[in-house]
Amino acid sequence: MNERIQQLLDQMNVLEDELRTALSEQPSTMFFQIKGKRVEFEQSIKETHRRLKRNFFRWLITDRPQNLITGPIIYAMIIPLLVTDLFVSFYQLTCFPIYGIKKVRRTDYIIFDRQNLSYLNFIEKFHCTYCAYGTGMIAYISEIVARTEQYFCPIKHARKVLSTHARYSRFLDFGEAENYEAKLEEYRQALSANNIDKK
Repeated sequence: MNERIQQLLDQMNVLEDELRTALSEQPSTMFFQIKGKRVEFEQSIKETHRRLKRNFFRWLITDRPQNLITGPIIYAMIIPLLVTDLFVSFYQLTCFPIYGIKKVRRTDYIIFDRQNLSYLNFIEKFHCTYCAYGTGMIAYISEIVARTEQYFCPIKHARKVLSTHARYSRFLDFGEAENYEAKLEEYRQALSANNIDKK
């Protein structure tokens, strides 16, 4: 990989880390604090949230009818999501130790915290829980697949890919054949428990 591109990627990673830190610190000083696994709002915010909460019957009447009609279709997707989750988790549990790849932690990707929002009624909280599981699980699976790709084939595509995982930008350029086996081994070593955050 071009040295200038590598420098830019390193700078991007540093800036992304700084942005994540700044974004995570900003709301906690304004509205809430995270204490362990609990989210605690200031009392005045809690009271405001309770006042803004729509009761179930008002929500049912004012919600878009198409949302209610398509609800069974959306929630039927839980079956393929759970099956995929089961198979991918089993794959990681059995194969990652053999490959020497550090396992992906579910709790880094699947986060249930929206039930702490008092302005949501129980149906809205249910929706949020479902969405948190679905999007979190897809991100969790994406990272498992990304580590697998880094282990077996850390090579960029010849054509531009619209959206890629975070590891892709550091992969070898398409056609970069010199010392491929040695470089592949470096990518594999970077996936171990001791090195996973370095590459």
